[in-house]
Amino acid sequence: MPAVTVENPLTLPRVSAPAEAVPRPVLAVSTAQGGFEGEGFPVRRAFAGINYQYLDPFIMMDQMGEVEYAPGEPKGTPWHPHRGFETVTYLIDGTFVHQDSNGGGGTIRNGDTQWMTAGSGLLHIEAPPESLVVSGGLFHGLQLWVNLPASDKMMAPRYQDIRGGEVQLLTSPDGGALLRVIAGGLGGHEGPGVTHTPITMIHATLRPGAEVTLPWREDFNGLAYVMAGRGAVGAERRPVGTGQTVVFGAGGSLTVRADESQDSNTPDLEVVLLGGRPIREPMAHYGPFVMNSRAELQQAFDDFQAGRLGTVPADRA
Repeated sequence: MPAVTVENPLTLPRVSAPAEAVPRPVLAVSTAQGGFEGEGFPVRRAFAGINYQYLDPFIMMDQMGEVEYAPGEPKGTPWHPHRGFETVTYLIDGTFVHQDSNGGGGTIRNGDTQWMTAGSGLLHIEAPPESLVVSGGLFHGLQLWVNLPASDKMMAPRYQDIRGGEVQLLTSPDGGALLRVIAGGLGGHEGPGVTHTPITMIHATLRPGAEVTLPWREDFNGLAYVMAGRGAVGAERRPVGTGQTVVFGAGGSLTVRADESQDSNTPDLEVVLLGGRPIREPMAHYGPFVMNSRAELQQAFDDFQAGRLGTVPADRA
């Protein structure tokens, strides 16, 4: 980690918050819960225990790995349905293959992102390629779920394939932070991800001792998740470390700082920054479906059982 980098960040556009921007305070820091997903790969549940009012429009996020698989160990997920939201799979190390019943899919590796809008519903599968299962190897990534407003929940499914080389690369004024804008905007620079719900998603790498204060849309919420390393957040320099999520309050800028000393196996502070415009609608969430009411959830289950969310392709059944 990380997969997408540059030799000299000072060649990149630089971004910083204006001096008059109101700093966002730190409301809370929570520690992710460990668990297993799919066929048994380890995850950290980044948003566990956080009140949804601070997450909206985000639903959940899992850090997948970081794990070094032995031959025969790599795992994925079986075919399963989704309706009513979007899944964003950002792969930092390793290889993952996606296929869905709507004809979308592909292979992502080392900095690529798969953005699937489930909308009215589909079936999909995510799995390591056979070559990785045979050889074993490093696997590390994130999966984020983004809610859709009621007006878009039954839209036609859509798939976006975002290559690592397409992300917008930025840096801090002194070059101490590398910022990868996957979706949304930062300081007038736009990432490649096309979103229905307005959000910003950034993977930031901060060298030891580096600090960055970024402009942040005041109509968005603000979250930071530490994938690796140690640092501090906010003007108050609240300590944070691997597996912790930061909830920011209102304001026009947010600050992240890396500790001067990092672990030998984690040379930098690696943080995912998230912001989105809250939808502020009732949410009914159960398993693979995210709707606005229990009746809509029941309809999603009925449609799945009746085969109306698609069928597994014959060659993959």
